[in-house]
Amino acid sequence: MRRLLTALGLVLAMVPAASTAAQEAPGVREGEGARRGRDEMFKMVDAYIVSNLQEGLGLTDDQFVKVLPLVKRLQSDRRSFAQRRHRAMAELRRLLQSGGATEPRVAELLAEIKAVEKEEPAVLREGMEAIDAALDPVQEAKFRVLEAEVERKLRELVNRLRQERQTNRPRRRPGDRPEP
Repeated sequence: MRRLLTALGLVLAMVPAASTAAQEAPGVREGEGARRGRDEMFKMVDAYIVSNLQEGLGLTDDQFVKVLPLVKRLQSDRRSFAQRRHRAMAELRRLLQSGGATEPRVAELLAEIKAVEKEEPAVLREGMEAIDAALDPVQEAKFRVLEAEVERKLRELVNRLRQERQTNRPRRRPGDRPEP
């Protein structure tokens, strides 16, 4: 567990630098830097989980061969649902703020959000059940604890990045237009 926290601390320390570097890269459009930083963070977290899966859970070689693709798929599914939800919400927010929202487009975006809300639990539950089937109860518990710690650290990171953005961003009043 101590290795998990140390490695996640290193990952979390590297993410703001990766995000800042991506945002400052020439030719990078607004939003791409944050997306690159987020993608880099996901890759680092995935790499950490994969590199510590066998030892952290006490998996045999056979179990590791079975569990690794299942864990990778679960992570990919989670990310895919989060991205679908984020894209739909961002577009909905943009349309509502611009005043260009039409009922058909809003209905389409709401349908996408509701589809994610309906599909996600079943797909993730299926993924977890497949992983659980390859583990004994102690290993299942270790996997749950590992995931909970990663999730907690990621929430802390997101909150810290939001706070940094708020303190570094000039305050705008309602009706102000963003600078080009």
